[in-house]
Amino acid sequence: MGVDALSKAVFLDRDGVINRNVMNPRTLAWEAPLTVEDFALAPNALAALSALRQAGFLLFLVSNQPNYAKAKASLQTLENIHRHLLRLLDQQGIEFAAFYYCLHHPQGVVPGHSGPCRCRKPSPFFLLQARDQFGLDMERSWMVGDRASDIDCGHAAGVHTVRVCNQKECAAVDGAETGAEFQVDSLEAAVVIILGAVRN
Repeated sequence: MGVDALSKAVFLDRDGVINRNVMNPRTLAWEAPLTVEDFALAPNALAALSALRQAGFLLFLVSNQPNYAKAKASLQTLENIHRHLLRLLDQQGIEFAAFYYCLHHPQGVVPGHSGPCRCRKPSPFFLLQARDQFGLDMERSWMVGDRASDIDCGHAAGVHTVRVCNQKECAAVDGAETGAEFQVDSLEAAVVIILGAVRN
């Protein structure tokens, strides 16, 4: 496949980027929603995703989802949340090329989903898999996430990086400097940067 035939992509973390994180009262930490009712899209997220598709980007969701491994949620609950997201995307005609979920956690308690794995970010496993399957130009592609692991994943895969969170939220999540190329407070703002880079 020639270079001219390669596609550009945006890899997106889910929680904290496409939808809002929620405060878990048991852990007192901002985490993924544990119910469909807790799932709320970030402001203007669908419009931002639509703009990326209109600009010719393939969209990929790449998300660590350890709540089953940690026995916080059932696989059915995780599936219900994913299906709810699909319905919201379908209503706006937004198509993702693929959805990649890592269900493992190093300190999990559920057999088969606990311990080390190849796919948990910051591993670039899913990004490289998408590259090979869909013929992606990684130099024209982007990773958008809210955690240091997202940015490290993007760096390892050779894509551009945008971190979504304000300074206070970033400190609350992991307190780490990530070396992201850009840091913004919303997916909408991240898309403005990505589309601006395409035009320049």
